[in-house]
Amino acid sequence: MQWLNKVVDETISKHPDGEILVSSGASPSGTYHIGHLREIITCDAIVRELRNAGRKAHHLHYVDDLDGLRKIPVNVPADYEKYLGQSLCDIPAPNGSEGSYADYFFNGFSRSAKQLDIDMEVVYSSKKYRSGFFTDAIEKSLSGADKTKKILEEVSGRSLGKEWSPIQVNEDGYLKKRTFISIDTHTKTITYKDKNDKSKITGYQKGEVKLDWRIDWPARWWLLGVNVEPFGRDHATKGGSYDTGTFLVRDIFGAQPPLPVPYDFVNRAGDSKKMSASKGTGIEATEVIEVLPPEIVRFFMLRFPPAKRLYFDPENGVSQLIDEFAELMQEKSDSKLTLLSRAGTEPVISPVPFSHLVGSYQASLRDMAKTLEVIKRTEHAEVAGEQAEIIKSELNYIGKWLDKWAPDDVKFELAKDVKASDFSDMEKEFLQTLAQKITTAPATADGELFHKAIYDLEEEVGMEPKAMFETLYKALIGKSSGPRAGWFLSILPREWLIKRLNLEA
Repeated sequence: MQWLNKVVDETISKHPDGEILVSSGASPSGTYHIGHLREIITCDAIVRELRNAGRKAHHLHYVDDLDGLRKIPVNVPADYEKYLGQSLCDIPAPNGSEGSYADYFFNGFSRSAKQLDIDMEVVYSSKKYRSGFFTDAIEKSLSGADKTKKILEEVSGRSLGKEWSPIQVNEDGYLKKRTFISIDTHTKTITYKDKNDKSKITGYQKGEVKLDWRIDWPARWWLLGVNVEPFGRDHATKGGSYDTGTFLVRDIFGAQPPLPVPYDFVNRAGDSKKMSASKGTGIEATEVIEVLPPEIVRFFMLRFPPAKRLYFDPENGVSQLIDEFAELMQEKSDSKLTLLSRAGTEPVISPVPFSHLVGSYQASLRDMAKTLEVIKRTEHAEVAGEQAEIIKSELNYIGKWLDKWAPDDVKFELAKDVKASDFSDMEKEFLQTLAQKITTAPATADGELFHKAIYDLEEEVGMEPKAMFETLYKALIGKSSGPRAGWFLSILPREWLIKRLNLEA
């Protein structure tokens, strides 16, 4: 993890003394998706490594709940259009529960962070602005408004126009972009133009005024003392918000910018577009935490450098992801990636291949005890005995994956009954002949023996292998395909299997 070593070394070099603050943040304007998890996991890894290096460090997460509602997400009632422009902290929760709109969306994300064993101090912009915390930053920004504007234009390379304003003003509960005229630091008021172009006066110490995003961000760095901050690559473009923030924090606030750790997006596999919670194209963070063990989520985010785009495949990619982590645990249990993935979470991943667990669990009708018994009859018997509780926890997640994400071709259940009339005479002969072979097979027979037994019947019953397998799956699970046939036959209860192949059960 060279990227992490570099970040830690550079941070310690720049800040040889004192506690180091690593910051993350987002606006709770809608459902948090898997991309938001990348930011807080990256922060957590940096903090843990700084502590391993002997430094005090902590993670601060900034919730911009004073931000105004700009558009209505797909999972929010359409009548919330009436709240457009209001601060997220002042809008009621969409489900009618106590708390605000911001609380409704952030609380689930906060629980996800705890399940990932991420310890972060949560700070709300509404409380900071309304407590007067931003007063000095507002005064510095507005007293030098012309200088602030000049910096933004020169660094971004674009003209802001005469109507540009460094602030939004709260008018009757709604944040409005208003033209700034002047500030009086003695009376703690500003003068601005309202929508009718008339001069108005308002205070700025209790959240009546909010700094424009490009000014607000470096103001936070200064006021909070941020030393390191991961953020999406869209903010790291030339002339973007990090570049403008760097000049503003130095020239307006007299401080140094945090070490940047830009990260690329997390895309759904096969999709080149950035996930959008408001458009309903994101995979919800809470859903990811529900379906995948914490160590797998952390591993997925940390196995590649932040600069690399990640593609998440909830259907076909989970098996490979989990097996890769299981292999890492076996081969490099003390590697930095392993330890940071595990963090303080309880182990949930066993060495048993994911596909094997998925098949065994379904073949056992999702009964954990029966699944363990099935696994004990395979080459993974020792693991099943030593890590029974871990396997049970893993099966719990597998059940959720089967219900929510698993593709249809891996999902199955034993057919409750079969009709002999649904099978041709040739198909019946194949099934009955296979049943006879299984009857005489040793109790210790493995998947390889059963697999060979099927192919040995090709000439005897005059059926192509493809047709034999399709017939077998139809008899067992009511589908034309399924799990590896030989292995599947080996784990099924012998008595039941023989009856089913004879079309008696």
